[in-house]
Amino acid sequence: MTKSYAQIVKQIEALKAEADKARRKEIEGVVGRIREAIDVYGLTAEDLGLAGKAKPVKAAASAPAKKRGRKAGAKAAPVVKFRNESGGTWGGRGKRPQWLRDALAAGKTLADFAVK
Repeated sequence: MTKSYAQIVKQIEALKAEADKARRKEIEGVVGRIREAIDVYGLTAEDLGLAGKAKPVKAAASAPAKKRGRKAGAKAAPVVKFRNESGGTWGGRGKRPQWLRDALAAGKTLADFAVK
C-alpha cells in the first residue's frame, strides 16, 4: 500500500527533527573537543585567526593612491600596438584591419608595424 502525501510530509518533518537533534549532539561533542584542545595548548583567539587585526597606519603622501574602478559602461582607451605610415592603427585584438592584411600579404611582417 502506498503512503499518502500527508503521511510522507509528516515523515519528512519527523526526519528533519531527528536530523536536527543529531546535529546538535555532534556539535556539542566537537565544541567540547575544541575547547579541550584550546586549554591544553593555551591557544588564543589570535592563534586561531579569530582576533580582530589592527589596521595599519596609512603612510603620508609616499604611498600610491588607490585606483578607482571604472564607471559602468566606461571603456579603457584602446592601446595601439601597430601603426602604418598613413596613420592606420590596430591594437592587436580582433580582426586585423585591411591595410595590415594587405601589407602582410605583400611580404611585410607584424614587427614592421610594431609601435615602440
